[in-house]
Amino acid sequence: MVKPWPTVQSTVLGDFRIFRAREERRISPRTGQPHDFYVLDCPDWVNVVALTDDGQAVLVEQFRHGTNGVELEVPGGVMDAQDPSPVATGVRELREETGYEGEGARVIGSISPNPAFMTNRCYTVLVERCRLCHALELDHSEDVTTRLVPVAELANLVATGRIRHALAAVALYHFELQQRHLVQS
Repeated sequence: MVKPWPTVQSTVLGDFRIFRAREERRISPRTGQPHDFYVLDCPDWVNVVALTDDGQAVLVEQFRHGTNGVELEVPGGVMDAQDPSPVATGVRELREETGYEGEGARVIGSISPNPAFMTNRCYTVLVERCRLCHALELDHSEDVTTRLVPVAELANLVATGRIRHALAAVALYHFELQQRHLVQS
């Protein structure tokens, strides 16, 4: 049986706005030996699957510095400290990045982005009956274009590599599971 590893020392290595890095010294319960690990404390994230009444998904294109390219994704972002819930974050991010609002916003899934070294959760929020209501409210470091894509094409966009952001793909999988009634929302 695998047991938790007790922490004997934790040292903050740096605070980098979107994550804080720590070095953790933990003791293996199997061997009793100490080992050093690196952990990123990240805020929780929210991705939004937003659907219009005519069967379109509201997606965004934006430049991503990690891939040095323009990526097609679901809207989403970091939970701010003042956001009371993942649903509130999803509604806010959808409005800011796309100008769309909808109804029935609810969490349909959550996942640990990388439990090997990250502490956060990523939530998928489904919003239906979306319609364009506002101008974009982009941060000074954002450059986003809204794309409407037929829901029937979403799986193909992932399969062909057009959507390649892992957490966007997970959000679409959560949506697929919800559509197949394998998760309750």
